[in-house]
Amino acid sequence: MQIDVPLINEAQIGSRLNAAIEHNRRGEFALLLSLLSADARDMAQFQWQKELDNAEKFQRQFELPPKQALLADLSTDKNVIDNSAVFAEQGARAFQLQQALRPEALVIRGGEPIAMAEALSNCDLTTRLRQRGQLPSPKVDVMHFADQLAIQRNLVPLLASA
Repeated sequence: MQIDVPLINEAQIGSRLNAAIEHNRRGEFALLLSLLSADARDMAQFQWQKELDNAEKFQRQFELPPKQALLADLSTDKNVIDNSAVFAEQGARAFQLQQALRPEALVIRGGEPIAMAEALSNCDLTTRLRQRGQLPSPKVDVMHFADQLAIQRNLVPLLASA
């Protein structure tokens, strides 16, 4: 019997070890057991959280809520958490509980930096929409210099007669 995959822990064997016991195949059972590592650190229960860092391990172990975001961007994230309705309807204690369960970001703003947002607040609506990409910029056809001169020469007699 040959096994094409090197075995490290029981999770890689799958149900082959159980099938060997059930069908009374002692040779296969012994071979599968001998291929497993004798080091306790290679056992499956110690491998399942190996890819997580300490912060994620502690978050899962103590069942902590996700970290509070420092900045929420309204232009990219449509599901911004807003707990103000809970405060208005149910009071401060309900707001504190909701904030502990689903923390909202400390600052909620659009996609522009603060300086650009202040500058855009002084502009007209068309400029703000163009800056945010909601209104296309007008298409300007760039003409060759010789074509511009020819059009101007044709316009000179019309303007002189007026």
